[in-house]
Amino acid sequence: MKRIMIGVAWPYANGPIHIGQVGGCYLPPDIFRRYHEMKGNEVLMVSGSDQHGTPVTVTAEKEGLTPEETAEKYHKINLKALRDLDVEFSLFTYTMNETHKRVTQDIFKTLYEKDYIYLDTMETFYCPDCERFLPDRYVVGTCPECGQEDIDGDQCDECGVLLDPPDLLDPKCKLCEGSPELRESEHFFLRLSAFQENLEEYLEDKDHWKNHVLNFTKSWLDRGLEDRPISRDMKWGISIPIEGYEEKKIYVWFDAVIGYLSTSIKWSEEGEGDWTKFWKNPDAEHYYFLAKDNIPFHTIIWPAMLMGYDEDLNLPYDVPGNQYMRLGGEQFSTSRGLIVSLPDILEDFDSDPIRYYITTIMPEVKDTNFRWEEFEDKINSELVGNLGNFIHRVLSFSYSNFGNVPKAGDLDDRDKEILETIRSKVETVGANIESRKFKKGLEKLLQLSREGNRYLNERAPWEEIKEDKRRAGTTLNISLKIVKALCIAGAPYLPHSMDELWRYLKHEGSVHDQSWNEAFEPLKQGLELEEPEPLYDTINLSDMEQESQLSESLKKLDLRIGKIRKVEEHPNADRLYVCRVDIGDEERTLVAGLRPYYEKDEMQGKKVVVLANLEPATLRGIKSEGMMLAVDCDEDDTVSLLSPSADLGENIKGSERGAPQISFDDFKKVNLKTSVWRDSKVITEEDTHLEPIKNDGFEGIGIALVGDKKKKCLILEDSEGVVRTDKDVTPGCEVK
Repeated sequence: MKRIMIGVAWPYANGPIHIGQVGGCYLPPDIFRRYHEMKGNEVLMVSGSDQHGTPVTVTAEKEGLTPEETAEKYHKINLKALRDLDVEFSLFTYTMNETHKRVTQDIFKTLYEKDYIYLDTMETFYCPDCERFLPDRYVVGTCPECGQEDIDGDQCDECGVLLDPPDLLDPKCKLCEGSPELRESEHFFLRLSAFQENLEEYLEDKDHWKNHVLNFTKSWLDRGLEDRPISRDMKWGISIPIEGYEEKKIYVWFDAVIGYLSTSIKWSEEGEGDWTKFWKNPDAEHYYFLAKDNIPFHTIIWPAMLMGYDEDLNLPYDVPGNQYMRLGGEQFSTSRGLIVSLPDILEDFDSDPIRYYITTIMPEVKDTNFRWEEFEDKINSELVGNLGNFIHRVLSFSYSNFGNVPKAGDLDDRDKEILETIRSKVETVGANIESRKFKKGLEKLLQLSREGNRYLNERAPWEEIKEDKRRAGTTLNISLKIVKALCIAGAPYLPHSMDELWRYLKHEGSVHDQSWNEAFEPLKQGLELEEPEPLYDTINLSDMEQESQLSESLKKLDLRIGKIRKVEEHPNADRLYVCRVDIGDEERTLVAGLRPYYEKDEMQGKKVVVLANLEPATLRGIKSEGMMLAVDCDEDDTVSLLSPSADLGENIKGSERGAPQISFDDFKKVNLKTSVWRDSKVITEEDTHLEPIKNDGFEGIGIALVGDKKKKCLILEDSEGVVRTDKDVTPGCEVK
């Protein structure tokens, strides 16, 4: 058994994680971890939100929040998104925790006492207009290396070069866009130059590193290491633990890498295990997963810090830094708003298709591009058309014709060849994962699926069964062995669907608890199979675009759940009621033409859906401050109020609290209509079957937002379920 420590680059808590980061930092280590756990190795995988530093304070100022509020907000968002992607950690924490603060300050003090940290002066930018020193990310300018404009003062996102703000061309203050001036300021420096020889010796046996990682690191050493400042003049961060300098903060890059050690210690403090088995055991291997902009921090600076702090601590065994995943040729950037966020893409797609596509374009040795058209093609042709299709063909034919795992008869040469293919492909998948070549591993998995499809088509058990059911059983027995092997070997890549497949094969527990070698074990003959459903669905981006447009229409409405507190007849109109309606944080007067359809006592205390952002209108002398939604059925002269179930003051799902005011004509353009759910379909006034976005498994009247072109619909829901009418109405009626 090996012990594997996996450190994963810490995302700044200044925005949602984007898919470029997923491909560069977060998906590769999860595949690696899952494989090693199935191999029986002990794995400690740690990371967390980088809550300190200027990226957080810049976002906080933009959003009108404190740095702490911003850091906590995005920590929660990103932790949930990673979990939803099935990326799991031994511990995913944050840099504001007390253990991290304690360990960081201890490392700083120890290095200071050993003279690896010293005090000196340096020129830093000061903005006269803002009357403050500007930390690196508060200064923007042009990269002196590649010419990229509008980059932050610590590093160029485009070429990856590390910078100090004075290196920038045409520097500007990010806050006021004024021109800052250089002033001398006292700061602490890491004596990086003292570790030149030790780091050169450390690199001598690193031939297993990726070429670009090794070359990047050697180029730093070839230029000669320079001491680097590790303190900043700012209020947010971990204080310098030196008397008289507590107002200065530890620079975020020094702080963040310590998180790997501090989180391992915190993991121990929480009773999960002994961190020293991973950090002070020379046989344990350390892997750090990150993108290329973080390479020198992990191959130069972090090893130097460890060498200076405690010689017994393990140094990185490998730093499999990836290149950049781009969007339309441009580098993803949270600070510049150029992202496809992980939370957003998870709203539209299941986790495994996302993991699949990102693995196919993982930037392991060169920059790659995320393209929506390619995403659709690869999911439909490879994940659905190849892997999913083969698995479903085998399972469904075996279930319908045998009901269990059929017994294998005599094997011919082709059968034996396929069994050997299973072994060789699974071993190759594992070898590629072990050597951090995740794309190649997935390619080998797909090759095994293609071989399975080819074998199944050659044997044609649907023909064999007509003449020789025993021979058909042999074909299916071997095909099911391929399916089982795909399930085991595919589990690190596609954890959710392979767990589902494991249940279809009627095996106990989770596939992730199985040994990797289980892929080679025979199936239990006679084991009853479960009726399968397809593991994956095809995707249609054009349909999704229309659904997105419908969703955007709903965001224009502030639809809240209200409760009618008082109902009176309008003094100047026979068809109108004047209602006082509580919408949670206030009461409003709403004038409604409901007297012909409801008695006053029917409406008193009733929950209703209120359009809260409708511009006020005066109806027969009384001002109406919104509108209750009801369905108007002209055919039988029925009017029915919408009847929500959720709590008072809640918003209808998808609607936007505080949305700008709209006119009544704008509301009519949204085109709300009633629909009937039946057999997982929606029937409109044209009796057209429409695929719903969600299915709560009921039959009855619901409210649908209906598009004009292809009749796609979005069911109107609150937190308790679908909003229905309080009377029977005809499908297709208009909501007014």
